[in-house]
Amino acid sequence: MALVDLINEDVVKVPLASENKPEVLRELVQILKDAKQINDFDSVLKAIIEREDKQSTGLEAGIAVPHGKCNSVQRLKIAIGISPDGIEFNSLDGNPSHLFFLLIAPPNQPGPHVEALAEIAKLSLSKNFCTSLINAKSSKEVVELLRED
Repeated sequence: MALVDLINEDVVKVPLASENKPEVLRELVQILKDAKQINDFDSVLKAIIEREDKQSTGLEAGIAVPHGKCNSVQRLKIAIGISPDGIEFNSLDGNPSHLFFLLIAPPNQPGPHVEALAEIAKLSLSKNFCTSLINAKSSKEVVELLRED
């Protein structure tokens, strides 16, 4: 399953309202809850925070991929948030993160989770593409950009 198949306007937020890492995690999980992609907000948030506590998922070049595994989901779910101003996320390069890809998957299905992480890593290689996402003005525009890539 391609990452783009999991993405629609309901799971994309532009811009994020959050100003710090804990708020970003809550907001991204809330996006999934509001889109009726998850039922158990608390267990999903706990799984994401536990993974984040082990090591920050703030990568380089303004990208963060908070992720986790949780028994309350039956298949991989994704939420995307864009912060044009950037949010401190303990990134590897020390810079703020602008593009947030939250992934939550059931523990017994590692394949789609790993594939999604690989697709996001591939997307992150194009600085122009990432800049286009950061400058997107709407969820619709983000979805269109991801479908074009």
